[in-house]
Parts: sequence; C-alpha cells; structure tokens
Amino acid sequence: MLATDYLYGTVLTGASDLPIIHTTAYGSRFGMRLANAAHESRSWRIHELTRDFRLEDVWELPGVGGRDDFPRLVQLIASSDPAQSSSLATRTLFAIRWKLGKLLGLDDANAGVGSRVPTLRDRLPADLRDGPSGPEFETLPFTSLYLTEDEWAAEIANRTMHGVVHIGRVPDETAGYRARMAIMVKPNGLPGNAYMAAIRPLRHLIVYPPMLREMGRKWATATHSASSRGAPT
Repeated sequence: MLATDYLYGTVLTGASDLPIIHTTAYGSRFGMRLANAAHESRSWRIHELTRDFRLEDVWELPGVGGRDDFPRLVQLIASSDPAQSSSLATRTLFAIRWKLGKLLGLDDANAGVGSRVPTLRDRLPADLRDGPSGPEFETLPFTSLYLTEDEWAAEIANRTMHGVVHIGRVPDETAGYRARMAIMVKPNGLPGNAYMAAIRPLRHLIVYPPMLREMGRKWATATHSASSRGAPT
C-alpha cells in the first residue's frame, strides 16, 4: 500500500461501493462511510488549503468523547503504527508495501513534501501558521499542518500522490463529540491514479475494518482512563 494507506486508505470519490457499518462493544459505530457532503458542508479551515485536491473519502471515527478529548484522539492517531497492528493481514500488507516502496523508490527523499511538492504550510493563513501545528508522528511519514480546538490536518507525499488527512470534531446526538476523518489527494498523474485504483479493494476489505476496530478499543480505553483520573471530558 502507498502513503495514503498509512492512516486511512484513500478510496473512490463519493462512491458508495462498500458502505461498511459496524457496532463495537462500546456501543459506538466505526467504519461508517459518509457522503462527501458531510465534510464539504462544514466550515472547515482545510477547505482554504485543498481546493486543488480531490476529496476521496469521509469516515466517522469510532467513539464519543467530550469537548476536551480531541487532543487525546489526535495524539492517538499520530502515535499509531500499522506495522504493529493486532491484525496479521494488516501487518503483512504493510510489510509488503515497505518492501515495494524501497524497490521502486516510491518514498525517496526527493519524492516527498518540500521536494517533489511544496508543503501546504505555505498556504496557511497567518492565524493557523502562528498557531500549533499538531503532534509529530512517531512512525508514519506524515507532517502535521495545523491544530485547532476542533480540527487537525496532516500531509504526506511520495511519487504517486500528495495527500492530506483531516480530523474534525463534530457534535454528537448524545451531547458529546464524534470525530470525522476526510481524505484529500492530488494524484501524481496516471501512475498515481492507477495505483490508488489497484489497491482500493485491499484498503476497504483488509486494512480499514481491523484498523478501526483497534482504534475504537484504544479510544475507549483512553477516554475511560481520563475519566477515572478526573480529567475533564
């Protein structure tokens, strides 16, 4: 899989070919694929930066948190390592991806942000540029762009695409907050488009379901631990 698979697995724009809806043991949905309008209709700041990007996918992330839980969710995502997933299939696919990347030079230094493509931080308005950018990723080759009380965005690039992952906090019907993940991509010509189309079934069927299950478990544990310590939720 390519860089777009590391966190999210980019997919066909606005398609409804695989509407995955599950329920976790914690009573929250995961893997729920939303219409593009769920992202486009909100006044996210990311819209200012990605007018020339294609909105690939919008997903509802697992779990419900309080107003102050968003930074914990952001940190959980930034510290994720698919190579250490509890899913054997996911670990195997990522191992294959890394080997292919080295063989084909997909992730060479001259193919990334600041080399093949300029960073989107150059497009940030002054208030976002002067504010916090967000956490550093521990293992994944993403770079945070900006962090607000209800938005976080990070970018990645290699020889096939320039991609953005956006996490937004939205009110939940239970008076808490959910998070949505949107994926925006600018493919690098025909090879980029062809690659993303080729790995689409793997992303949908193998990568996403176990990844979101695992995220749901970790998020439930994190919010429960914070509540037990008396942290605001």
